[in-house]
Parts: sequence; C-alpha cells; structure tokens
Amino acid sequence: MTRDRWLATHPYLQPLADLRAAVDSVMAEVVIVRADIPSWNEYTDDFHSGVPLLHSSAITVDLESVGASLVALAQGLSLRALPGSLAEECRAFHSELLSTPDAPRHALHRLLDKGITVSEPQALLQYLGWSVLARYLHPVVGAFNCWRDEERWLRNYCPTCGASPAMAQLAGTEPGRLRMLSCGRCETRWRYRRTACPFCENIDNHKLAVLAVEGQSGLRIDYCEECRGYIKTYNGEGSERILLADWTSIHLDVVARDRGLKRFARSFYDL
Repeated sequence: MTRDRWLATHPYLQPLADLRAAVDSVMAEVVIVRADIPSWNEYTDDFHSGVPLLHSSAITVDLESVGASLVALAQGLSLRALPGSLAEECRAFHSELLSTPDAPRHALHRLLDKGITVSEPQALLQYLGWSVLARYLHPVVGAFNCWRDEERWLRNYCPTCGASPAMAQLAGTEPGRLRMLSCGRCETRWRYRRTACPFCENIDNHKLAVLAVEGQSGLRIDYCEECRGYIKTYNGEGSERILLADWTSIHLDVVARDRGLKRFARSFYDL
C-alpha cells in the first residue's frame, strides 16, 4: 500500500496528507541531532518496575539539545501554505518559543507531563514537538527495541515515553500471532496480550468486540464494552508505514466516536 494509492480511495484525507508533507519537508531542512544511547544496565531496575525510559531518573536523555530544532520547525511552517489558520498559529508559537531563552526547553519538557490537558495551544506543541522528538529519539527507540525483553513489558503504555497506544497491529500467523501496540508520539511499538483491553486491561472476552469497516484494507476498530475505549487495528503486515500512521485512518476515529467510543490516546490531528 502506497500513500498515493491510499489517498486515491480516501481523498478527504488530502488536507492531513498535505500537513504531514509540509512538516516532513521543513524537517528535511532542519538540523536535528540524534540522541545518545543510554546505559541500559543503569535502567534495568526501572524497566522491570514499569518505569518508561523517558521517565526514569536512572538515565538521562538530553531534550535541551533539540530546542533549536523545534524553533526552526515552527518558523519554517509559519512561512508555508497550511490548512485553516495553522500558519498563523505557527507564527504565534514561534514567537512564544523566542519569548525567553528557556522557552524551548520548557516546551519540550511539557511534552512528557502526563497531567497536561491538550487544549488548542497545547495541540500544536504536541504535534510539532513530537514530530521533532520522534526523529531525535529514533536511534534510542531502535536500540531499546533490541535491548528490552518484550515478555517483561506486557504493559498498556509505551515503554519509551509512557503514552497510551494510538494503534495496534496483528502480525504473524496462527498459532503464534502477535499483537503489537504502536505509540503515536515516539513511534515505539511493543508487544501486548492478544485478548485484553489496552486501556482498562479487561480480559473478559465477552466484553471485547471488533467493529469492521468495509473497504479499509485490513483496518478495523477493536473496542471494550467495559471502558468504551477503542483502538484502531491493522490486521496484516507490509503496509505499516501507511496504515499505522494514525492520520491515514482518522475517519475510523469519526466512526468510533459516532458510536460513543472513547479514544484514550492523544490525537495530534485534533488540530
């Protein structure tokens, strides 16, 4: 599945595709350093205790070094033709980041604050901030995937940043088929139980259901009747780049919400 082929059958997604393309284009011109790989031995105890990597006091991932990249991204986008009032919002955000020397650092640290509510101003910070951080953390996420024992992290939140999963994937063949959860922020994927709600952890099969949507190339909605939480699920392999991108299936979020289901993971596309 290619991006163009998906958009040909889902033309209403074009504004989101244009926004994503604009962000990628500007980021290609922005210098983004890559995070150093932490010492895994120092993090082992926190890992076994369920502490996400970026929330561990045992290791340090320097977020300050990407502050300038966030400023450059906001500035570059403010000069682009964007949907709605986003260019104007990017100009205001850029000015905010330049208001004090510590503003970029404070903005990046707010990205990891679980208690923060994603209001209109925060939505832009979350989207642009995690666009930069995902690229900055890419080598760490890759090394972390190789290091950790998936059997020791069957938790319902991201082992890297602590976020709730944005999407899921069913991969492999029976009887060894795996369920992987996908973080919409840092792009980590991790293993989770096949038959459990990834939000309230309910394991009652009678309260776990599937909502199929016709013509969606393996995408479906898994939901829990106990907490009413849902997760969009890619049932297959080979098209992860497109079908786990979140924005490419935002129409499924509309379907789910029309049925009274709840999205627990933050969506950048509330913008």
